[in-house]
Amino acid sequence: MYVFEEERKSRLKADIISTVEFNSSGELLATGDKGGRVVVFQREQESKSQPQRRGEYNVYSTFQSHEPEFDYLKSLEIEEKINKIRWLPQQNAAYFLLSTNDKTVKLWKISERDKRPEGYNLKDDDGRIRSPSTITSLRVPVLQPMDLMVEATARRVFSNAHTYHINSISVNSDLQTFISTDDLRVNLWNLEITDRSFNIVDIKPANMEDLTEVITSAEFHPQQCHTFAYSSSKGSIRLCDMRQAALCDKHCK
Repeated sequence: MYVFEEERKSRLKADIISTVEFNSSGELLATGDKGGRVVVFQREQESKSQPQRRGEYNVYSTFQSHEPEFDYLKSLEIEEKINKIRWLPQQNAAYFLLSTNDKTVKLWKISERDKRPEGYNLKDDDGRIRSPSTITSLRVPVLQPMDLMVEATARRVFSNAHTYHINSISVNSDLQTFISTDDLRVNLWNLEITDRSFNIVDIKPANMEDLTEVITSAEFHPQQCHTFAYSSSKGSIRLCDMRQAALCDKHCK
């Protein structure tokens, strides 16, 4: 009985929402929870026959973004909890979002599929490979309608760049880069490159006993791709310009 009660408590804890984020149009709302899941809600379209449903959000897609991990070098458990979600501006029919736990940022693609191809030459309708000797004519595949399916696919994984816990991420207005921030550093990433990042803020002192503050959040300017700001536990906000120096330790304001 005790085991079942512990499992129930664990499931309830995993359902606790840890972050929420609207996309730019407000049509979609993404939530992340302590269990590493992302649930995307879609706003109901306005209807004259059902005006009471205006502004209501229903589940659009659910997927497991992060799993619990273990850092063997530091003997440290890495929780699957989603710390932050950020949507990328929509450029085509698909949606893209970034999600992060304490150590790893992932880029997800959410797309719809309401048609499936049928009539392959080398495959049967059930997907089995046909014997070349049985193929006597050429068939042109056609798209047939099917029930709407929403798919979430992990496109990029940005990892191994943070020693401390990631507390925020922010997408740049150039649509090519984003920043991830932990307690002492801010790293700049290219959305197409996963194996390296550039450290643009580092407040770690030579002696950790001299540490007086930590970074709590960082955010890009909505229009100026070279400008970002980060806040600290001292209650200060520092504005930085990446055009002045590669390492923005000396803030411009």
